[in-house]
Amino acid sequence: MEIEKNYRMNSLFEFYGPLLTDKQHAYLALYYGDDYSLGEIATEFNVSRQAVYDNIRRTEASLEEYEKKLHLFANYQAQNEAVDTLVSYARTHYPNDKALSTLLERVADQTAK
Repeated sequence: MEIEKNYRMNSLFEFYGPLLTDKQHAYLALYYGDDYSLGEIATEFNVSRQAVYDNIRRTEASLEEYEKKLHLFANYQAQNEAVDTLVSYARTHYPNDKALSTLLERVADQTAK
């Protein structure tokens, strides 16, 4: 569960990080990106551990609200799944079609960005 939450928060942070304040961005980058403890972040910013905890929880809630309204991460995941399915189907049913393989590689490369 914790790994899934970390993955989700890192993903949401990638999509919505620019919408955060500098402090929110810094706290989340250290907490999720650099695996700092709450105490280490508190020491770094000369604030209480509780202040860091509260800020991170509010920021997580903000990221979830952005996703709830904008759906960027969900759409990204759905697009990747659709491309993976398309590539798998084409490779199974049209393994010798070089032009199709080239086009699929281009689509997959664009989706990965």
